[in-house]
Amino acid sequence: MRLFDSHFHIIDFDFPINENQGYLPPSYVVDDYKTGTANLDVLGGAIVSGSFQGFDQEYLIDALKQMGPTFCGVTQLPFTVTDEEIVHLHRHGVKALRFNIKRGGSEDLSKLDYFARRVYDLVGWHSELYIDSKELSEIASTIEKLPAISIDHLGLSEEGLPHLLKLVDKGIRVKATGFGRVELNVKNALKYIYEANPDALMFGTDLPSTRAKRHFEYKDIELIQELFDQQAADKILYMNAFNWYFK
Repeated sequence: MRLFDSHFHIIDFDFPINENQGYLPPSYVVDDYKTGTANLDVLGGAIVSGSFQGFDQEYLIDALKQMGPTFCGVTQLPFTVTDEEIVHLHRHGVKALRFNIKRGGSEDLSKLDYFARRVYDLVGWHSELYIDSKELSEIASTIEKLPAISIDHLGLSEEGLPHLLKLVDKGIRVKATGFGRVELNVKNALKYIYEANPDALMFGTDLPSTRAKRHFEYKDIELIQELFDQQAADKILYMNAFNWYFK
């Protein structure tokens, strides 16, 4: 089936890479990604900035040039960034702002309300949160009022799933990514999220699966195909994310 890979990383040591929490990622350049997904029908996707890339934008612009116009970027920025820089990144294919609460390297969560509204009003970007969903209850009242928000990796934890589902019911999107890094029943989470909002789930490979207990495997795609009929699987594997990033 066709795929829109809503979440993967490019790690190119020709650009700044910073150790994060004692971790330095392996190199994973555009050619590695293309080789690793050659047997998949990837028609587009989103390159996501990691904690180890901080606020560097040059690697992302370079990777997007190599990947082509059906791919876009998800970046980390300080809230002091100028409107001109945001517009510049938008013109180079960046379409979302990331808050990495789990690992750091991004702007602080206290800036979420202001910053998410600012980038949405200026260039139509949504904002993405890498956060354990058990922490969502503390900021739910803020998130549900924001114009466009997605949560990474199924929210990570079983404990937080009820909090995540409440937000899904209010229009929050969820990345069906990182099945090898989460602490929850993936099958149940996928079913519950889809039932709450069929437009919410967006599949991604999470390649190269940095720090995950298990790396991406083709069986992650097969799981979705087994759980859902063809129309629903196409929404999760392609259409939902394509519409989210290229609306």
